[in-house]
Amino acid sequence: MPQPNAPDTSADAAPPPDDPIRSGLSKKTLAAQAMGHVDPVTRAVVAPLHLSTTFIRDPDNAYSSGFAYARPDNATVREAEAVLAMLEEAGAGALLFGSGMAAATAVFSALEPGDHVVAPTIMYWALKRWLREEAPRRRLDLDFVAADDLEALRAAMRPGRTKLVWIETPGNPLWTVTDIAAAAEIAHAAGARLAVDSTAASPVHTRPLSLGADIVMHSGTKILNGHSDVVAGVLAGSQADAFWARIVSIRASGGAILGPFEAYLLMRSLRTLHLRAAAQAAGAMALAGRLRAHPHVSHVLYPGLPDDPGHAVACRQMEGGFGSMLSIRVAGGESAAIATAARVALWKRATSLGGVESLIEHRASVEGPGSPCPPDLLRLSTGIEDTDDLFRDLDAALRAAHAP
Repeated sequence: MPQPNAPDTSADAAPPPDDPIRSGLSKKTLAAQAMGHVDPVTRAVVAPLHLSTTFIRDPDNAYSSGFAYARPDNATVREAEAVLAMLEEAGAGALLFGSGMAAATAVFSALEPGDHVVAPTIMYWALKRWLREEAPRRRLDLDFVAADDLEALRAAMRPGRTKLVWIETPGNPLWTVTDIAAAAEIAHAAGARLAVDSTAASPVHTRPLSLGADIVMHSGTKILNGHSDVVAGVLAGSQADAFWARIVSIRASGGAILGPFEAYLLMRSLRTLHLRAAAQAAGAMALAGRLRAHPHVSHVLYPGLPDDPGHAVACRQMEGGFGSMLSIRVAGGESAAIATAARVALWKRATSLGGVESLIEHRASVEGPGSPCPPDLLRLSTGIEDTDDLFRDLDAALRAAHAP
């Protein structure tokens, strides 16, 4: 975020004459051109990479450039944050962190001891584990609920004590869909903020802030970067209130900012995000339709399917597709699922998601004891390969796993 004596970069600052931000251009265009930035020194169409950790003071010890030290702020990071804030329509702007976990935990760290928190039963396993371990130490009162069940979510509220409702939609790895607008109404009625992990959707398919959420979080490692070579996290806020200022302070004092080189790579990926997200969502939809008829697949979990429990809500709050993630439950149980994953050739057996290469993973093995993930489930992250190739590879693996 800008430091004292920095030039005014707020929404109220007058844009330069050639600034495209308010000229009615689409988000796709603005992202592709990195907000239309042109380097003022070289006139380059790609912003320079700023690696310096420290900056020159003015004679009066002020910092008229707006930069003092790299731990709280960096010009390359600011460039990527501006694109993300635009994509999310974030009134408070966006903050980049060194990982998705760093971004998520900063939100919980901004709470006060004794605050009540509600989180979903189906959510990113590493964050759920962190909450179970850290909430008691931080004296946070924590409840897990089926967030896609609005009555259960409403019943979990403690008006005046509930300060944060965290949801993830679609929820990893069952891809349950939570109604963001309804969840925001429930949270706000109890005096709480709503934070949404929208990693699986990306701002191409869902914009939680426009649906009433207060904070949206992404693991930038996933589809935002999309090339499996950057670890990053993102928070975007609806308004620059005291809670958001606390998060900004936590990032600055804790040194959790993303490095400039990683921000540079992320910016490059954001320029093609709309193309990748659309292609991956189309591939996932095609695979989901073909796999639901496969003799060795008992169930396909994907919100784009008309008979999926979350389909109606997904149609209301997602646009341009339903994301690149789906899961299948393999007929024959856990042993058949593990055998299928062992026999793929094109799909890569690896953790993570959202990359241009397709990944497959037996999540119950990864998450271990206590996981809500069914043992017969395989999580699929659809890349940009030819869909026929992906289906043939998975079909051959399924058939080999079930061969007598």
